[in-house]
Amino acid sequence: MVLHPTSPTSKGHSDNDQSSDLDEKDQNSTDVALGHFQPPVSAADDQERQVNGGLSKPSSRVPKGQGAHGVPFPNGLQVEDGIAAAEGGLGKDKGSCTGILGRTSTASSWNPGPPPDGGLRAWTAVAAAHLINLNTWGYINSFGVFQSYYTTALDLEPSTISWIGSVQVFLLFFVGTFTGRLTDAGYFRETFLIGSAFQMVGIFTTSVSTKYWQIFLAQGVCMGIGNGCLFCPVLATVSTYFDKKRNLAIGIAACGSGTGGLVFPAMARQLLPSVGFGWTIRAIGFVQLFGLTLGCIGLKRRIPPRRTGALVEWAAFKEMEYSFYAAGSFMCFLGVYFGFYYLASFSRDIIGLTYADSLNILLILNGVGVVARVVLNHLADRCGPINVFILTAAAAGILQLSWMGVGSPGGVYAWTAFYGIAGGGIQSLFPAGLSSLTTDLRKAGTRMGMVFTINSFASLTGTPIDGAIISRCGGRYFGAQIFAGCVLLVGGGLLTAAKLARQKRIGGGWLMKV
Repeated sequence: MVLHPTSPTSKGHSDNDQSSDLDEKDQNSTDVALGHFQPPVSAADDQERQVNGGLSKPSSRVPKGQGAHGVPFPNGLQVEDGIAAAEGGLGKDKGSCTGILGRTSTASSWNPGPPPDGGLRAWTAVAAAHLINLNTWGYINSFGVFQSYYTTALDLEPSTISWIGSVQVFLLFFVGTFTGRLTDAGYFRETFLIGSAFQMVGIFTTSVSTKYWQIFLAQGVCMGIGNGCLFCPVLATVSTYFDKKRNLAIGIAACGSGTGGLVFPAMARQLLPSVGFGWTIRAIGFVQLFGLTLGCIGLKRRIPPRRTGALVEWAAFKEMEYSFYAAGSFMCFLGVYFGFYYLASFSRDIIGLTYADSLNILLILNGVGVVARVVLNHLADRCGPINVFILTAAAAGILQLSWMGVGSPGGVYAWTAFYGIAGGGIQSLFPAGLSSLTTDLRKAGTRMGMVFTINSFASLTGTPIDGAIISRCGGRYFGAQIFAGCVLLVGGGLLTAAKLARQKRIGGGWLMKV
């Protein structure tokens, strides 16, 4: 049982205990008026409290001129402000001075305690995040359906069409820089509602679009901004509910991308031939509206806002493991989406499958990814997310290179199953590994948003580069397969460097959980 300093240790206090409490409060008020007050809870104290099961050591008082000057209180006051107020209030109303400083010393309201690591509210947040990932990454992972359809309907090059999907991913990551910081500052609900509005406007305007530029603005830009307002804040919020089970929770939430990758292609497969493009997209929009509604109900902030702080925490890049991790994830995202965007086209153009069968390939790719995300993130809780991420990135790179040897329908189905494991694992392990490098949960949104911005440029350029290589090779895929495989292997190498940097900084052997 965890005992908090403000909680009674037994039922029912005696009258003497209550009198003592009142005397202590009077003494505290006198201390405040004389300029003696408790320092705020720092990040280090916060961590120590979590380690000690929620109990923190009593901190010494800080008289005027000592120690903690310049440390901000939760409501923005500084220690110097409190001293000035105390000194100015000695000849005035003592109650007003006490009221000013009393607001700065309520550590219990500022510290929510350690993450619950489970419970109804925590798992409800995970379920809600799963639905949001269904709307964001699930729709993005289904872009292979639209890649094939737009190439035929609009009679454009694959590299031109892929800009729609790549801009959507770019904005999801890039906007995450700003929305992550807004989430840390306490504007999660406002950011969520703005993202929902952008997503709904984007999906329903896509349904009435007939030209490339219209689809680009609606599906690429508008929905991309909406996704960016949703994904990073939701992920940062969920991570604050868990400690030991954080990787598993993030993995279950990330499974929403696989669920969406099953639902949306299946809807397109059934509805496109019967009701046409417009009503197919509208039906998808109604599914997304339902998911956004439940997500808004189920997601709530757990920790108080961090009002101060820069948009970018440049000090994070002084941590070598953080910098190597950012570079490694950049290379991984430069190559991982080639399979998701071009597998359906490859199945039709090279193997000779029908359009319906090529959509079945996408269903297998995303369906296997659902299971892979849960299993790999559960394994990450035991072995460390970065350790598992390294192996997954290496496997994805090898699979991309082996894709060159696939030449039959059976080979495509087998390759798809294996790549679904590796590709899905990269998508879910990336945020889990990034979360493990963040010790102060109040900075989770900012630090995630920084790496999201870096990866946004990889997502923006990766698939258009693949499409351009395919066009230069006369419609053959081997050049793009080599490119995607090599950058994934380089990404795995950089992630290994991040692991080694982490080991060197905190100590530990090669088998250390990182």
